Amino acid sequence: MGRDLSEKFPIAKQTFAEADEALGFSLSKLCFEGPEEQLKLTEFTQPAIFTVSIAAQRVLAERGVTASFTAGHSLGEYSANVAAGVLSFSDAVKTVRSRGRYMQAAVPAGEGAMAAVLGLPSEAVIDVCAKAAAETGAVVSAANLNSPEQTVISGAVAGVERAAALAKEAGAKKVVMLAVSAPFHCALMQPAQDRLAEDLQTLSFSAPSVPVVTNVDAALTTDAGQLRDALVRQVTGAVRWVESMRLLTNEHILGQKPTHFIEVGPGKVLSGLMRQIDRSQTALHVGDEASLEKTLAALTPAS
Repeated sequence: MGRDLSEKFPIAKQTFAEADEALGFSLSKLCFEGPEEQLKLTEFTQPAIFTVSIAAQRVLAERGVTASFTAGHSLGEYSANVAAGVLSFSDAVKTVRSRGRYMQAAVPAGEGAMAAVLGLPSEAVIDVCAKAAAETGAVVSAANLNSPEQTVISGAVAGVERAAALAKEAGAKKVVMLAVSAPFHCALMQPAQDRLAEDLQTLSFSAPSVPVVTNVDAALTTDAGQLRDALVRQVTGAVRWVESMRLLTNEHILGQKPTHFIEVGPGKVLSGLMRQIDRSQTALHVGDEASLEKTLAALTPAS
């Protein structure tokens, strides 16, 4: 993960070197060589994905491609803030590692769960979560409102399993239990949120160079203090991705018409979600040299 960018572009190699120095161990070696089992642990997954994302964003910036607005899904909100100049890369990469560690420690293994509900409107998913919580007395809520067709729920095992059953009864096409290390974006993450809030309070936040869309409010933000607060609240709050993307496609609110959405980092999950949210938008991604060249070609006007 990220090896191709690091080998082909000095700015990407520098980004991995900065991460290694900030963290005090070779994240680059873990990304490039594994072992995969260690990389799957959230305290390593989070800084790894974040570092690849910023490496890709910096390569794009060197090619003259910069954003008018930034947004990131969950962990990606840190990338969005760094890309907008709100946080330093060094501070952010250390913080996301701690974030992963705090989330892992918040709920004992096996006590939390997450599930993707497909083919049921988010309003109905929120309703079944409320019913399941009332019936079981266990925490369960909508965690990621990803697309009109996909909402992820999170909470205690009993609550999630009951909500999953109710979702099927309500007409969901499919409910998939997710292989996750912790139940993210729900009330069970409060201990992690409290610890992270203390860390974030010690960091320097600057006003962004471009507006950032926050997960918990699905709102454009240019205030440094509000951006700090949003990173705290997103630990237990839902990722309102559908609303965030619809905000970024609303030219009346933005004052300009969006032309391209560029996803940076490993994978194309967000590009896929955009196709579900608004197929008329052009979604591109950059995670290696091949995808970079493809994206640059798509951004070049035809002569």
